[in-house]
Amino acid sequence: MKIKSSQIINELNSLKDPEKAQILQRFFKTGKGQYAEGDIFWGITVPKQRSIAQKYKLLELSEVKKLVKSPIHEIRLTGFLLLTYQYLLVSDERKKEIFEFYFNHRKYVNNWDLVDVTTPKIIGEYIKHNPKKQKLVFSLITSKNLWERRIALLATHPFIKSDNFKDILSLATKVLDDPHDLIHKASGWMLREMGKRDTAPLIKFLDQYTTQMPRTMLRYSIERLPEKTRKKYLTKK
Repeated sequence: MKIKSSQIINELNSLKDPEKAQILQRFFKTGKGQYAEGDIFWGITVPKQRSIAQKYKLLELSEVKKLVKSPIHEIRLTGFLLLTYQYLLVSDERKKEIFEFYFNHRKYVNNWDLVDVTTPKIIGEYIKHNPKKQKLVFSLITSKNLWERRIALLATHPFIKSDNFKDILSLATKVLDDPHDLIHKASGWMLREMGKRDTAPLIKFLDQYTTQMPRTMLRYSIERLPEKTRKKYLTKK
């Protein structure tokens, strides 16, 4: 029997926790004028969402579409999580379809958790193996949309894990003047991931850009360095 998105929505609905929802709405800045203004939470933990996403990982894209377009945060996240599991199981042709679906529905990837747990596993992995699409994704770094800029940064993670640091080093220089701390955090985080694999390119980047880096970006990037080295760069700031 064909699985329907309504089955997934009903399962999520049964897990609603109004008290936790209020906490999450504050944590994810859903108030007027905040970065996730108007987003609605049901108060469902991510492990529970992952469990449901795993259970329905072969859901057809036409049904996934109904999930990711939902105004409810957890329904959107479950839909995109489901795709990360599906992506691992399918042919190259289906991977292409999932990549295109994700990219074309990226406006629904509209909070940092949605970006962080799904972009590297779909967008990042796809462009790592399909270089012709890299320019399309990395060009998002100049987008006016905060989440698109974060998508560009998080898409570098699979490259970093393969010791390919060219793209994060390039993108990080393009967000030195970014106005948003969620971009400072993301760029600093990816630089830190690079430094965990090879300290030399991180030190070289810091030597060149420390005085220009937003303080949050700097602090995130140096987190794994020895205390003496961290202090050296913080005093330069």
